[in-house]
Amino acid sequence: MRLVSILVPAFNEEESIVELYKEVDKNLKDVEDVEWELWVVNDGSSDMTEKVVLELTEKDKRVHLISFRKNFGKSPALQAGLRHVNGDIIFTMDADLQDDPVELSNFIKKLDEGYDMVVGWKQKRLDPLEKRIPSKIFNSVTSKIAGFKLHDFDCGYKCFRREVADSLDIYGELHRYIPVLAYRNGFRITEMPVHHRERKHGRSKYGLERYMRGFLDSLTTAFLLKFSDRPMYFFGRVGVIFSITGFLICLIMAIEWFMGYKIGDRPLLLLGVLLIIVGFLSVSTGFVCNLITDQNYRKNYSEHHIKIIK
Repeated sequence: MRLVSILVPAFNEEESIVELYKEVDKNLKDVEDVEWELWVVNDGSSDMTEKVVLELTEKDKRVHLISFRKNFGKSPALQAGLRHVNGDIIFTMDADLQDDPVELSNFIKKLDEGYDMVVGWKQKRLDPLEKRIPSKIFNSVTSKIAGFKLHDFDCGYKCFRREVADSLDIYGELHRYIPVLAYRNGFRITEMPVHHRERKHGRSKYGLERYMRGFLDSLTTAFLLKFSDRPMYFFGRVGVIFSITGFLICLIMAIEWFMGYKIGDRPLLLLGVLLIIVGFLSVSTGFVCNLITDQNYRKNYSEHHIKIIK
């Protein structure tokens, strides 16, 4: 018997929680060889979300609540939930009922084909245009950064194995990049089309500030994906490029000086010297980062990337 954990971050979703619980129960109770639990992370809601979930926990011991003192965001909610769920298979889904629980069994079947993570693809997305267009741009850019293609990296409806959950550290806005973080550890990832529904209750928490946070976190993800265990490859390249450029500028200035031209008041000379200094500092930063990585490697070593030891 496998235990399936459904992890649901919720912020002001008092009208949706009970209906979501009923749909989860309806769609999983007849699935063979599966037991389930529902974990709701109340992200500092100002409505009655906490009270509604507490009432459910009294009625059904399969329902659990984690409640934050204030609103921290989706990534901390998922991180807290992943540290407490007990399942062999873990789902993340939104509390607004747009993710259809009828897909739960389909996710499990897809996972059983040998994948470690299955990401939902809202093929027929019922969101307004101002959400769909940025999402297309985001997915296109993320595919190029990550080195593999998914249609909907940002889809909150996902299913993955316990070992994937144990490998994840989610902070900032990195919940958008969970497939990228899993891919970084060598897990097998696929996607499947899912039924997407219109929001029935409440309002969307989508705002313009999300674009900027998402962009900055895409840079963080790109850096972690390529340079987290070898920072000198990044800082060293930047330093060498700056230093060589600065040296060439200073060389040209020196030649002009030998030819009798005045260079003391030339801004280009200052630029050349500045580039050499910045290049040296960048390489030095790379050395320091490598020392920190080396000192902490054994302490932070994990075997999430290992599939089999026989």
